[in-house]
Amino acid sequence: MNSPSWPVVLAEGDILLRPIKLRDQRPWREVNRRNRDWLRPWEATIPPPTPSGPIAHRPTYRQMVRHLRSEANAGRMLPFVIEYQGRLVGQLTVAGITWGSMCSGHVGYWVDQSVAGRGVMPTAVALVVDHCFRSVGLHRIEVCIRPENGPSRRVVEKLGFREEGLRPRYLHIDGAWRDHLVFALTSEEVPEGLMNRWRRTRPRQEHRSEHGNPAGPGN
Repeated sequence: MNSPSWPVVLAEGDILLRPIKLRDQRPWREVNRRNRDWLRPWEATIPPPTPSGPIAHRPTYRQMVRHLRSEANAGRMLPFVIEYQGRLVGQLTVAGITWGSMCSGHVGYWVDQSVAGRGVMPTAVALVVDHCFRSVGLHRIEVCIRPENGPSRRVVEKLGFREEGLRPRYLHIDGAWRDHLVFALTSEEVPEGLMNRWRRTRPRQEHRSEHGNPAGPGN
């Protein structure tokens, strides 16, 4: 991954994205604990092992952070925490970064229910998409969301992502293989920058609810 793509801090007003750290464990766990019931229907789970496959276990926080940082150093991932007014309120990860003829990645996210409706998640996604297109050099970003997850669908709809279709039984979520809708943007579709477009449209959106539930892989 080419500098200055990682590590990097991205900010817009009260919203800041920065690399996830081991010392974030306490606030990260506290936010997850308070939002457990709200996040559970949208969180990735580990499928039952196959007869010949290994038994997988949910990683600890430290294992998760070490894996994310290793993948970031290898140029395959951009793992951020989201801060709002100086407080950790969520997580956003660009995962599955692929180079060569594809130059693509996918975004997953979750946010604290207590800041829902304040434009936190659309702003965070717009910041990271601009970074991926302008600094990292990616050409395409996609977000995969369960059809039932209306709040997360509204995030990408507000930002002008295209809906491309359905991936049946795409990810293991909340204990079963779930269908996901695919939303995408290419760099040609936002020549002025996604954040600039969001700034123009946000005044018309600010009174609408935006929950930003987990979306796609990399949560």
